[in-house]
Amino acid sequence: MPNSLKKTYALLVVLITLISCNKETKIEFSETHIETSEHADISMNFPKAEGTEEIARKINTTLETYIVNQTNLGESTASDLTIPDAIAKFNYDYNSFKNDFPDTSQKWEAFIDGEVTHRSPELICIAINSYLDTGGAHGNTNVRFFNFNPQTGKLYQTKDLIGNIKGFSEVVEQKLKDEINKNSEASMTDEFFGKDFQLPETIGFSDEGVIILYNPYEIASYAQGILEFTIPFEDLNSFLNIY
Repeated sequence: MPNSLKKTYALLVVLITLISCNKETKIEFSETHIETSEHADISMNFPKAEGTEEIARKINTTLETYIVNQTNLGESTASDLTIPDAIAKFNYDYNSFKNDFPDTSQKWEAFIDGEVTHRSPELICIAINSYLDTGGAHGNTNVRFFNFNPQTGKLYQTKDLIGNIKGFSEVVEQKLKDEINKNSEASMTDEFFGKDFQLPETIGFSDEGVIILYNPYEIASYAQGILEFTIPFEDLNSFLNIY
């Protein structure tokens, strides 16, 4: 092959590679807002991925499936409902409850609030905060982090994010003790209900570092609320796989 053709071929390979990479990482987010109070009080605000179709579809499907199941009062998970379906079902369940208990004055509530907390070439982190009140002693609040691979749209598993769980856990445990000691509002006498230290169910990321967040009942009673703090990246970098 002549040198001129070789150079042209090499340039084409580089251009194709660059175009492919750009396609893989072209993900932006818009905001979806849904609000209705005709029956139950329902408000949903969450990010919607746009851009490379397959990646955006995977991210949106993961988020929407979670949101659907946050409002699902059945014992089994719902994987075939859309968000409008879930809203209609929640209203139906509320109206059925009112028919069974006509003297009740409490209105059911379902609030969903989501945001992108961190973006980098290696990671997209989205937090979904949900609050559901269906007439019990109190409503239920839950925060869940979703860590996506921007190149594929797939969720990272804990093992993908953390290479050294033991070392990571030791740092988090010490930071948790420091947080409890310095924050009187977080004072607890029976962390983890007498069991050994545990990492939270989900771990988030912000531009400042790793978000450690314990939902009610993860670490203590509901009355203690959510316990949240951020550990700077420099304190955890040696244990992470992605930074």
